Amino acid sequence: MEERFLQMEERRLQRDMEVEERRMQLEQRRFELEREHEFRMFNVFAQMLSILKQSNSSSSSSAALPRGLDFIQVLSDIAGMGGGGGLQEVRAMQVGRPLSERRTDMYSFCNPGEFQSSPFLSARGNIANLFRGSTEEGYKAYHADKYDEDKNPNGIINFGTSENKLCFDLMSKRLTQSDMNLMEPPLLQYPDWKGHMFLREEVARFLTYYCKAPAPLKAENVIVLNGCGSLFSALATVLCDPGEAVLIATPFYGGITQSLFLYGNVKLVYAYLDSKITGTSTRPFQLTVDKLEKALQDARSEGVGVKALILLNPQNPLGDIYSLSELRDYLEFAKRHELHVIVDEIYMLSVFDESATFHSVLGMDRLPDPQRTHVMWGISKDFAVSGIRFGTLYTENQDVANAVASLCYFHGVCGLVQYKVAQLLRDRDWINQVYLRANHARLKAAHTYVTDELKTLGVPFLNRNAGFFVWIDFRKYLRTGTFEEEMLLWRRFLDNKVLLSCGKAFECSEPGWFRIIFADKTHRLQLGMQRIRRVLEEREHEILCEDKDQPCQSDQDGKADSTDEVIFVSRHQEPGSTGGSNLGDLIGLLQQQMRSSDWLLKNTAEQFAQEKPEIYDVFSKLVGKQ
Repeated sequence: MEERFLQMEERRLQRDMEVEERRMQLEQRRFELEREHEFRMFNVFAQMLSILKQSNSSSSSSAALPRGLDFIQVLSDIAGMGGGGGLQEVRAMQVGRPLSERRTDMYSFCNPGEFQSSPFLSARGNIANLFRGSTEEGYKAYHADKYDEDKNPNGIINFGTSENKLCFDLMSKRLTQSDMNLMEPPLLQYPDWKGHMFLREEVARFLTYYCKAPAPLKAENVIVLNGCGSLFSALATVLCDPGEAVLIATPFYGGITQSLFLYGNVKLVYAYLDSKITGTSTRPFQLTVDKLEKALQDARSEGVGVKALILLNPQNPLGDIYSLSELRDYLEFAKRHELHVIVDEIYMLSVFDESATFHSVLGMDRLPDPQRTHVMWGISKDFAVSGIRFGTLYTENQDVANAVASLCYFHGVCGLVQYKVAQLLRDRDWINQVYLRANHARLKAAHTYVTDELKTLGVPFLNRNAGFFVWIDFRKYLRTGTFEEEMLLWRRFLDNKVLLSCGKAFECSEPGWFRIIFADKTHRLQLGMQRIRRVLEEREHEILCEDKDQPCQSDQDGKADSTDEVIFVSRHQEPGSTGGSNLGDLIGLLQQQMRSSDWLLKNTAEQFAQEKPEIYDVFSKLVGKQ
């Protein structure tokens, strides 16, 4: 017995020695990686500064940036993709500069890592080409490897794109009935750019009924475009001048960023919401007038011209439905500050629980400022036809209506589609008795299945009753709570063939929140949740092993242990000489370095200035000359 005990003790000591040796190896590896990152980043910084310096003396630079955008601004935007900490540290280098010159909101979805400046594009064209991020990356991966129960059972299941896939049977049957098939000359000719009058009249009646308007809405106030994204673009263009801004609460549907910036060069000012219930808040991520006031005053105090407020009701990705009193408070706030209000109600008929009541702005007895209140709606969500591009604007301001109408030339809806939409909207009996009943029941069942699975996993989430999504709290699966870790977790889901949307894509201020779309068929929900469960269980096991401070090996042979997976080893080309690289290439390399390390978290601008003031002064002067 004593000999056996000694043998066990010897094995334990040997195991402890191996663990300690492994720990020392990993520490050495981390140290080497940090030095490598430091060398690479300073190398890329130096080359970028050299190119920018050369561009000042030459107008032929192939990576010229639009007027009003500078190196530090673009750099900040790249850091935003690399992690929340990195963004804050780069911003620290901009102290003293006005907000109007250093806001980074417009590039939230840029992915310069894959960007190559094109000599065939203008500066604006290159910036448009730069607008990519996790949303685009995942969407492209999904379309290249779509799940199909028979043809591709190991393909990607899409829980990231907000589409209703529950009602194809109902919509396909209704859209192919005989009353939908009309062919007349006016439908094949140019219409009024605001839309055919028969459709605008039907939209006015439809919104009067479903928005519970106190008086009939007027067709002359209705404008039809090919989707709400186009409406955001058009409204931003006619309400704001280039460089001005629109106020919005985060998290929010990230496509709005592109819609506002790409055409109108309009920025976003964020009112950050968080999960903590403080002050006048009564629920997580609650929008209050105090938060709007603070965001507006902070922006204006630094010279940013804010012209409008965007409200999403029901809210995407939170699923919140604003009460009448909340809506009135938001509108009164906007009136005090002479802000236009753009209200997106595209999910208004997708409230699937009787306990929740939706209130449309158009249903209010009195609008505080009707000339500055503009309401959007479309059929893509509520009628499960996201492939049919149709959106409508209701505004009493004829100046706004006419200005938007002038842009409808670029965003028109073809006559045949306008006719089908009018037929659909006027079929009130089918909508109420067949479609909405079935749609709401299916949405509720799918929501219940996904939320029950989340409860079983012990994952917190916001329990709401509108839209197609659940806002999920995966923060406990992040070791250090950074956006870099969030992105790694997002990619891990994608590697396991399930596409989600991470919080950074919605400008969430807290790393670790994800949006999942539940409006899908049962077999895809079941398989997708199985894949999610597998990722979370693996991650939980890794964190547990890290806490125990001992090596852990997954069940799969050859897979790196948990500690190895925390280290993200960058694999990309070395930065070459200045003469062989352009600014776009170097931006991409810099972004990869920022994604790959927490170097910026540990080496702040303030720390660098204290430790190496001479070098910092030289660097600051170089940047100041750009």
